[in-house]
Amino acid sequence: MTLFALTLVLVSALLHATWNLLAKRVGSGGAPFVWLYGALAALLYAPLALAAALIGHPQVGPVEILFLFGTGALHAGYFVLLQRGYSVGDLSLVYPLARGTGPVLATAAAVVLFGERPSAVALMGLVLVATGIFVLAGGGVRGQGAARATAYGVATGAFIAAYTLWDKHAVDALMLPPVLFYWASALGQAFLLAPVAARRPDEVRAVWHAHRKEVIGVAVLSPLAYILVLFALTFTPVSYVAPVREVGILFAAIMGSQLLAEGHLLGRLAASATVVLGIAALALG
Repeated sequence: MTLFALTLVLVSALLHATWNLLAKRVGSGGAPFVWLYGALAALLYAPLALAAALIGHPQVGPVEILFLFGTGALHAGYFVLLQRGYSVGDLSLVYPLARGTGPVLATAAAVVLFGERPSAVALMGLVLVATGIFVLAGGGVRGQGAARATAYGVATGAFIAAYTLWDKHAVDALMLPPVLFYWASALGQAFLLAPVAARRPDEVRAVWHAHRKEVIGVAVLSPLAYILVLFALTFTPVSYVAPVREVGILFAAIMGSQLLAEGHLLGRLAASATVVLGIAALALG
């Protein structure tokens, strides 16, 4: 992994944790909040997407259109589940769970669907991730709110695993420009959630008036964080990018415990570090 790729992914991890901090502050904004920042992101990044299309001249046929639509659907599901998790659980709990379960589920899917056999190092990584997640979830003894947050975190991780593999193929094999690809994702997300926003206009207005700064912050930082990752994926294997990206788990654990006064800093930081080490072992394995 080159120093340039490493820098891109580390900056992306910090930006990713930061926009999740903003999303947690909104908490119960739900689908109206997700629609607002998705629509705003599509608007803000439209000039860059147009420039990428004019410069790159990408080939867009039926397969590419399928991938453009698919990434919008996957990201819409991811964002809505994540926001629901933040409405019932801490940032320093939900974020590590979501980011940590993705690689584990991807590995499990590869074993079941493709007959892959993980090495001893990879299996050790699975144990480390599972241990970290168990500690973060409190061993299942923190009550109904924590149980729901854990369920949302794991479900979000499933979407992370899905869109990571989907998007890697799109920007690598299909050579779709990352900026254009993510813009299409934001546009698709806004389109899919538009009926929800149309049925709940009062909630949309309320979220905008109460959390305008957070909406704008997520609309800017979320695409930028993922575009940096997509650029790195164009010349770096996903097995290198994915583990480094999960350093954001540590950033989020610190932000949640310190900036949101969620507490449990040492315990959640240790558990998050265990998850990161496990993901690194999965990649090496």
